[in-house]
Amino acid sequence: MSQDGASQFQEVIRQELELSVKKELEKILTTAPSHEFEHTKKDLDGFRKLFHRFLQEKGPSVDWGKIQRPPEDSIQPYEKIKARGLPDNISSVLNKLVVVKLNGGLGTSMGCKGPKSLIGVRNENTFLDLTVQQIEHLNKSYNTDVPLVLMNSFNTDEDTKKILQKYNHCRVKIYTFNQSRYPRINKESLLPVAKDVSYSGENTEAWYPPGHGDIYASFYNSGLLDTFIEEGKEYIFVSNIDNLGATVDLYILNHLMNPPNGKPCEFVMEVTNKTRADVKGGTLTQYEGKLRLVEIAQVPKAHVDEFKSVSKFKIFNTNNLWISLAAVKRLQERNAIDMEIIVNPKTLDGGLNVIQLETAVGAAIKSFENSLGINVPRSRFLPVKTTSDLLLVMSNLYSLNAGSLTMSEKREFPTVPLVKLGSSFTKVQDYLRRFESIPDMLELDHLTVSGDVTFGKHVSLKGTVIIIANHGDRIDIPPGAVLENKIVSGNLRILDH
Repeated sequence: MSQDGASQFQEVIRQELELSVKKELEKILTTAPSHEFEHTKKDLDGFRKLFHRFLQEKGPSVDWGKIQRPPEDSIQPYEKIKARGLPDNISSVLNKLVVVKLNGGLGTSMGCKGPKSLIGVRNENTFLDLTVQQIEHLNKSYNTDVPLVLMNSFNTDEDTKKILQKYNHCRVKIYTFNQSRYPRINKESLLPVAKDVSYSGENTEAWYPPGHGDIYASFYNSGLLDTFIEEGKEYIFVSNIDNLGATVDLYILNHLMNPPNGKPCEFVMEVTNKTRADVKGGTLTQYEGKLRLVEIAQVPKAHVDEFKSVSKFKIFNTNNLWISLAAVKRLQERNAIDMEIIVNPKTLDGGLNVIQLETAVGAAIKSFENSLGINVPRSRFLPVKTTSDLLLVMSNLYSLNAGSLTMSEKREFPTVPLVKLGSSFTKVQDYLRRFESIPDMLELDHLTVSGDVTFGKHVSLKGTVIIIANHGDRIDIPPGAVLENKIVSGNLRILDH
């Protein structure tokens, strides 16, 4: 078959597939109860657009030859932004800000049920508690009205709303909206797995929230975007709710509100220097004359090592983003927000292979005008993804003040220790059971723990500490023990006589 013939044949197949998916989605829509009909229709229309793009795009979404390092002035050092100082009217600048937290994730990776934002991280405070405390502190200190908006998913919405009542007396207005609910598709047939709109029983695994790139459409569709613009708000500060370093930064906000060259900046991405632990993080590049976020999934296999190199791509995206509300409205209404599709393969409990199509919020940077990267200190990136991260933020390495964590002044080196807790610590409840109290870690550089290990009260860890209990062995670190540059292995149990 000639090449033309082959591409015509592929085009026919593509059109037939789109038609089949359209019919399936229409069938699903007929099962929606009347009060959910409009909302479901918006979701399924959004999915159809995404699916259409998925069928059009082939191969890696970036041409490696076109990737360049960003020009010097397109990624500004934070020190330079901070050196501009703060204006006298901080309140009026703050009153133009809305804080948005991405709150769609569950705590399953840490062995918890329900929304991840409700896991206790410090002195009984959850991620959500700390976020509310931070914004309340801002509003009280500067007599402002900075609202908090949570982007929930259908997985987290109900549980989150129940908890929100406890903040009724806080000085923070809290709003929520839901990201879309899209159908997972069969990896072979590419047709939706769901047969109706319900997401309970057999259908629990048939739906998914399509990544945080969905924020633009969902925020717009919720009506909140227009509400905030009418109230005179100008920027949203978007970040992951599990990044405890993502606090409102007045210097960055001032830079946006009072741009030095008079040209308003529509999108700021906070980036920070890579370490060996961050080689997979998305990086900012120059691509066809625009700043562009490149994720590891988009890189052709032959260039993955180059992408991971710390020398060529020195920074990565923290997912702390400052975005102009007016620009989101303009681009959303023109259907001009362009984000690469992330194809995420999953296997359902019954063994069925599916794919879910997702997008990432930072990928839209290339659609905005006058975008900027700001290279911020590492302290603005403090994500809690595992119990190893949780140990760090619960320890005396950090002090807590008005919902914000700061590195203790007693630590001589500002770097965070490397902590690797083994599989016995994966679930939060197991982790908590294994520490009678959180060890002193002020002088720790590296901790590796593997196997059945428990820690008594007031243990102190310094330098490099490696504790390995072999299969069948158990190690109990006794109360008050000081371990400095030690390897502990074998079997150590100290019993009361």
